[in-house]
Order: sequence, then structure tokens, then C-alpha cells
Amino acid sequence: MNPKKIEIFIDGASIGNPGPAGIGVIVCDNGRMIRNISKFIGETSNNVAEYTALIYALQEALILRSTNVVINTDSQLLANQIIGTYKVKNSHLKPLHEQVKHLISGFKDFQIKYIPRTENKGADKLASQAIKDSKKQLLFGI
Repeated sequence: MNPKKIEIFIDGASIGNPGPAGIGVIVCDNGRMIRNISKFIGETSNNVAEYTALIYALQEALILRSTNVVINTDSQLLANQIIGTYKVKNSHLKPLHEQVKHLISGFKDFQIKYIPRTENKGADKLASQAIKDSKKQLLFGI
């Protein structure tokens, strides 16, 4: 499979901010889900989780050899920092922002769109599920 243009929905979640965090990524080709990622990323802030979800999404797009990528996020901060409307002031986010910019350079066309949470339920569910699953593993050794 080698989709040239893909659409990706991303979300990062943190309980406690900082606290246990997870990411959710849904990769779509022509409106059809082709991959998803639900991953616990440890203890961190919500904004770091959002950036981590974006990094995973861009890496996945590169693995798929996509040339055109559209990212959908419900993080207004993330979208505006990537577009350049907002400056990155947080020292924890600066290296992640630089990594994202480097990954973006691998695409012919890149867009990031801010969407309402109601349009991002799938990625949100994957991020939350990653946190829940990690808690089960800690409690029950599953």
C-alpha cells in the first residue's frame, strides 16, 4: 500500500496535566481507516502528548511513503504553533516543534487543520484507551 495523499486524525491526552498520558492516531486513505495507533507515553503534559501524537503521525506517513499529508487536530495550540501563528515559548515543546518541522520537510504538501473535538472522537478514544490500558497493566499485571 502506497497512498500518495493521506488524512490523519491525532490526539494526545493526559490525566492530571502532567500525568499519565497517551496518544491516538488514525490514518485514512480516501476516507478509509488504514492504520491506527494507541500508545501510552508515560507521565507528561497534555501539550507534549499532542506533539508526540503528531510526531507518530508524521513518521507513519513517511513509512507509508505518502507525499501529501493532512493532519487534523483538536489542539488549537498545536495547530497554530505548527502554522507559525503562535510562538513556541515552552522549553519542553521547543525540541518537539523542531522535530516536527524536520519531519514535515519530508512531504511535498503538508497541511494541519484545527477541528472541533466532536470531529476527533476516534483519535481521542485511542489516546484515552492507551492510558486506561496502562493502568490495567499496572494494577493487574496484564
